Amino acid sequence: MTKYYLDTSILLDYYEKRGNNGNIALKLIEKIILNNDTTIYSDIHIRELKKFYNKEEILCLIREIKTNRIFVHVNRWQRIEARKISQTKDVPFLDILHAIIARDNESILVSNDKDFIFLKNITLIKTPRELL
Repeated sequence: MTKYYLDTSILLDYYEKRGNNGNIALKLIEKIILNNDTTIYSDIHIRELKKFYNKEEILCLIREIKTNRIFVHVNRWQRIEARKISQTKDVPFLDILHAIIARDNESILVSNDKDFIFLKNITLIKTPRELL
């Protein structure tokens, strides 16, 4: 069983059916479902999604992705590690935190964000296209 930690932008691509990225996100999620794999969600996803949706809409988005799901919470040590890394790399703090959460949950971080290139030493990072 493979575990995937989808970057928030991938969730938005899928849910909002955003052009080609939305089609690729859909195909990836279909593949995850077909293989009976798991998606990891964190409170960071919820925090980022609150910029666009209310709580009910966020729950609908997550329920719509009918994969095996695991919800995790960021802990103090992960935040401390992300802060230290953010002082040495020009990468947003939340992106670093996503990478740490993916690593700590032994999952593949899936993102199209170019900033994640600088975080490959933390965890395995793939684009949705690479996983199809």
